[in-house]
Amino acid sequence: MPKGRPSSSELPGADTVTVAGRSSAPESKGSINLRIGGNTRQLIDDAAAVLGKTRTEFMVENARRQAIDVLLDQQLSVLDPERYDAFAHALDNPPAPGPRLRSLLRRVPAWQK
Repeated sequence: MPKGRPSSSELPGADTVTVAGRSSAPESKGSINLRIGGNTRQLIDDAAAVLGKTRTEFMVENARRQAIDVLLDQQLSVLDPERYDAFAHALDNPPAPGPRLRSLLRRVPAWQK
């Protein structure tokens, strides 16, 4: 954690549930100002319109999703030796394909019809 910045346990309301160093206390609203080119802004507006969202809704939703993905990519999973061996065995020995998977793989994709 950067110098001078309190840890989550030093912040007011630190008795709330903490996940990955973040409090589950109610969020307060804030703003983020961005400078973007006209083409990028139009692209974002067009995509938001297709989804029936405002520019803000679109940008917040996608930035939040990307932030979650980045943080999840940094997660460390620790297994005891027994569970690790079971996990490695499952990866090394996948189950045989069942009839539904075989049927799916025999289908001609819609884009090739």
